[in-house]
Amino acid sequence: MDTRDLARIDLNLLIALQVLLEEGSVSRAAERLYITQPAMSKTLTRLRSLFNDPLFTRSSHGMQPTPRAQELARSLSDILGNIRQLVAGEKFDPASVNTEITIALSEYIGVTLLPTLAERLQRQAPRLRLRIVTRVENQLEQLALGNLDFALHINQSHYGPAYRLLPLGGSPPAILVRENHPLCNSAFGIEDLADYPCIRLYVSDREHAEERSVLEIVDRMSHPGQGALEISHLMTAIEVLRSTNYYMFGPSYLTQNEKLSQGITALPLPTDEQYSVEYSLVAHQRTENSPLHNWLWEQISDTIRDLRPAPPRKLRQRVPATR
Repeated sequence: MDTRDLARIDLNLLIALQVLLEEGSVSRAAERLYITQPAMSKTLTRLRSLFNDPLFTRSSHGMQPTPRAQELARSLSDILGNIRQLVAGEKFDPASVNTEITIALSEYIGVTLLPTLAERLQRQAPRLRLRIVTRVENQLEQLALGNLDFALHINQSHYGPAYRLLPLGGSPPAILVRENHPLCNSAFGIEDLADYPCIRLYVSDREHAEERSVLEIVDRMSHPGQGALEISHLMTAIEVLRSTNYYMFGPSYLTQNEKLSQGITALPLPTDEQYSVEYSLVAHQRTENSPLHNWLWEQISDTIRDLRPAPPRKLRQRVPATR
């Protein structure tokens, strides 16, 4: 290997470029690198000379990377990660982890996954801090920006090559009501739902969901002037269901949780079409070389695999409504 060209390069410039790409601001990059803003500006000048490109241009929205900078961004994170791993040379030890990981997932996923996952992580990484967020839009963007480490969500219609995906399987949507709800006593159609108020659970990034048809048919089953409760707190919604004539659209697998679903019945949608809502675990390629993130990916996927064997409770058979 001819190392003469490499010997003339200050590798600290690559670190500075990575920070500039992440922050999109000279002042914020200077703060992260603990240098002054004029020093950061001089570093940017050296980077422009090194790559013979402006790298960033100014706009009303701040610094925008040039095509050359975007090209560098696609490989720079991996290069720096490999150098860091090469220098560290230490085997990853979960027990020594003392950091925070942020995961986006809805409460109806969390109520099934988190108890088992938290128990597993408590044993292996007792100082790991999990931050769970249930309401966050633009999740792919937030993953790319580093505001999220993982997302577990309804499949989106498009994922770029920068994302790592693990399909988690699916569940048919159901109408959840209390036991002995009037809808349980006879066949019903879409129009009959107008007689009862509806609980609408929050769904992130609805406009990007792959199963738009499912969400759209659920929307069509709602009626103007119908009473409604919009909420992201599943446990509260279930308590409302138990004591009222509200109904709620939700994944049928919720009935697997006996404590949660006590007193709750899952009814099939009043349509002859069959639907399934599919879910995925997602991470951004920026974490591909992180031993912590790779280990957590395995812990999440193993937990989901262990939870999967029990099939969801069979929905009550639907008989077409007649009027």
